[in-house]
Amino acid sequence: MIIQLTNGRAAEIEIILGDITIQQVDAIVNAAHEALMGGGGVDGAIHRAAGPSLLQECRSLEQVEPGVRCRVGEACITDGGRLLARYVIHTVAPKFVGSAINGIYKNAKDGTDDDLAACYINCIKLADLNNISSIAFPSLGTGGHAYPIELASPIAIKSTIESLENTDNVSKVVFVCFSLFDYDVYVKSMEKVM
Repeated sequence: MIIQLTNGRAAEIEIILGDITIQQVDAIVNAAHEALMGGGGVDGAIHRAAGPSLLQECRSLEQVEPGVRCRVGEACITDGGRLLARYVIHTVAPKFVGSAINGIYKNAKDGTDDDLAACYINCIKLADLNNISSIAFPSLGTGGHAYPIELASPIAIKSTIESLENTDNVSKVVFVCFSLFDYDVYVKSMEKVM
């Protein structure tokens, strides 16, 4: 879908079902842990596909506090190693600690939705600063961090569109969904947001 931005530019937003590690974009986003040492889920898949140089580069990044190279909501960038993407942008999603009543989700910690939005905002800012024109996101926080995808997907789409308004270089964003269920939720969220 092509969207017209208020800054006079146009941008493409695509939702696909697939594997983020094989996307032919300038940068893919890693759903990382604060230490940036690899892990399971998307993080592990990206590290396996990128090869050992990714972990080596992550280890070389300065710790902002003991055991933390990237705080929740922030982003940092590394080379892509053996990936098709030239760069990996790492971000740490917040953990969802809340409940659902009649399909309405409530996060028990104030500001958590803002932290999730910050992940998308800071990744796009970092991409723009590095002259990256295309970026692919997984569904941040909806795996091991237990964010309900029905809550996370509208945050992802809204914050991405708002961020694109403030960029000069990013012109394509791909949301890569791992399952058909996730894909359907993202498509419905996009229809509601647009």
